[in-house]
Amino acid sequence: MLNDTPRPLLEHLIELRKRLIYILIVFFIFFAVCYFFSEAIFQFLVKPLATLLQTKGEGRRLIYTGLTEAFLTYIKVAAFAAGFIAFPLIASQIWLFIAPGLYRHERKLFVGLLIATPILFFLGAAFAYTVIFPAAYQFFLSFESSAAAGSLPIQLEAKVNEYLSFVMRLIFAFGVCFEMPVVLTLLASIDLVTRQGLIQKWRIAILLIFIIAAIITPPDILSMLGLALPLIILYGLSIVMVTFLENYRQRKN
Repeated sequence: MLNDTPRPLLEHLIELRKRLIYILIVFFIFFAVCYFFSEAIFQFLVKPLATLLQTKGEGRRLIYTGLTEAFLTYIKVAAFAAGFIAFPLIASQIWLFIAPGLYRHERKLFVGLLIATPILFFLGAAFAYTVIFPAAYQFFLSFESSAAAGSLPIQLEAKVNEYLSFVMRLIFAFGVCFEMPVVLTLLASIDLVTRQGLIQKWRIAILLIFIIAAIITPPDILSMLGLALPLIILYGLSIVMVTFLENYRQRKN
């Protein structure tokens, strides 16, 4: 049972150590399981590219040029998948550590944000996998060319570690960007942003969204719009959530 009774610093440090141990145990358990399925997970991650390459003929492949590259790639796959799957459990341990230091009305807010955080992260990752990857791959593969008289064909032969780094970076970036409503609601809870301020500065917000989208996504207009448009919608959702928070505070007062 959570309570509002102050606790000594040493007890907080002991609690922090316990939560960190739980997080490490959970992560390494998931890591071991994910490493066993690392090849299947990698094949899942490469499926959007493989589907497009199959339409361009037989004999397409991913390559590795370093002796340890394939092994280290599977290690990265396992670590990435373990962190992705264990994220809700890790977030719950962080919540259990922070919750005793919050007032009861603050805990209600943070429980809602705790639930929303993994949902939004997974939605961002799923959006990148199902929408952005096929569009980006189609764009980059359009630069391939067949052999003409006296020339050689230009074909993609991606390295496994470079492909994995590209996929992980985009999945993580989209997952984090989709956390915008959670971040802005947290900032509103400590009075750093307000509903009125978010509405008044919507033009600046949209400009920043397009700048962030241009930096994060591959250099094609479809990928940039694919991130920018959902973020604009999430910005509107953030205004709704901040409005709800402010109305809740007014009722409490």
